[in-house]
Amino acid sequence: MPGEAPLVTIGLPVRNGAATIGAVAESVLAQKYGDLEFLISDNASTDDTEAVCRDLMRADSRVRYQRNPENVGVLNNFMATMRAGRGTYFRWISDADRLEPQYVDRCLDALAADPRVILVTTGMAYLTQDGQVTSEQYTGTGLGSDDPADRVAEMLRLLTSSYRQLDPLYGMMRRERVLAIARRNMLREDEVFAVKLALAGPWAHVGEVLAMREWRAGNTNAMARLLSVPAWQARFANTLQTAELLRVVREAQVTPEQRRRMRADVYRLYVRGQRIELARRSRKLMRLALRGTRG
Repeated sequence: MPGEAPLVTIGLPVRNGAATIGAVAESVLAQKYGDLEFLISDNASTDDTEAVCRDLMRADSRVRYQRNPENVGVLNNFMATMRAGRGTYFRWISDADRLEPQYVDRCLDALAADPRVILVTTGMAYLTQDGQVTSEQYTGTGLGSDDPADRVAEMLRLLTSSYRQLDPLYGMMRRERVLAIARRNMLREDEVFAVKLALAGPWAHVGEVLAMREWRAGNTNAMARLLSVPAWQARFANTLQTAELLRVVREAQVTPEQRRRMRADVYRLYVRGQRIELARRSRKLMRLALRGTRG
């Protein structure tokens, strides 16, 4: 990139990640781009995370470490990581992720090429629970539109498509722009946040596979426990998500026509979600019925 190189923060929010942090740090610190900090926000770990991180700091001055004295929750630790970052650009990373050495360079090239862009996503490989590595190419263009309704429509479409196409929560962001976006702790908050990112500005996508994540499938009840939200919300996750998305649309600075289009797209997402939930419950009832007949 021409001119002075901007600082990039790669932020790792973590709790009890002593066994995996070293490999994550290795991939971050191996970036070809030089002006980088690796910020670790430890959410009151009870294992050896702190000792591992302090060893990393002693070995490399680009590593920074902060520790919450008590568990502040997943979302609060994510936001604490971003707030503490010093970089013009920011990317979250999890304790099971890896980055290719050219990841930061490719993302910064895309950001420099278009000042409208607030977020750059890339191709992503996923390590599944059965040990397979899989990825899927994203070829859409809607997220780069100047029309926020087009961007929201594309993001809502992706929420019911394959997770392998792109992941905005693990993209390179203009830190100050994204930090200004309000978030709230709830089930499916990551999907709501993705829609807020789509509203905030155009995105760019680099098709090259530049990162790897572990895909950890989990049920809604387990996620509710992880986020410390009431268990009853798990039964109404689709309805609660729809209500929150409608609130986001209602408060968006858009034209009445754009608002109408976005509201219609949210309702379509709700209907699809209800159909999926009905099919899931029907399969569960069928399994219970079969067990009863066999008994």
